[in-house]
Amino acid sequence: MTKHMIIAGVPRAGKSTVSQMIAKRYNYQHISMDSIIAGFEKAFPQVGIDTDADTDVKENVQSISSKIAPFLRAMMDSGEYDECDYGMVIDVFQLLPEDYRKYIDPAVCDIYYFITSDVTAEERFEVLKQYDTPKDYTFYKPEEENRRNCAEIVEISKFYKEQCEKYQLPYYETARSREKVLGEFIRHLEDENKEF
Repeated sequence: MTKHMIIAGVPRAGKSTVSQMIAKRYNYQHISMDSIIAGFEKAFPQVGIDTDADTDVKENVQSISSKIAPFLRAMMDSGEYDECDYGMVIDVFQLLPEDYRKYIDPAVCDIYYFITSDVTAEERFEVLKQYDTPKDYTFYKPEEENRRNCAEIVEISKFYKEQCEKYQLPYYETARSREKVLGEFIRHLEDENKEF
């Protein structure tokens, strides 16, 4: 396994769940980029990160990704974890495969995408309801807003899938059998780790 790992993809696809599992199993430091992005958005508006921007959702993800990718690279280049036996596992929504390839060294950091592209917006809404908890921001949003967001999540998932295929990066579809796919992914990491 590499020093660092990024678990990227869309909300409720299992990013945080699998990142926490990796952190516990392999003693990685788990970092959720959602809170860091929210901090940038509120404390440093000059950075131009606006997660609720009134623009096309794909354009907004592209804009945020182009700002977050160099930041992630700087975190990894900081040397903070060089003397440790472990590194970071970072879960992030707004990181495109294109920007991962452009800014992140794959010799230092693996990436895996978790998406829900093979469902309709309504099916995606049912997934959201199934996994939504009071810890999730969507839990408190009106149903109609969540339905609209689910349509956008399916659209972004399809975009991530296209880019993963273009840049030959691994992705996992979790909408129809999330627990099974997450379990298979963890077993894959365990098998990979046994080889070293």
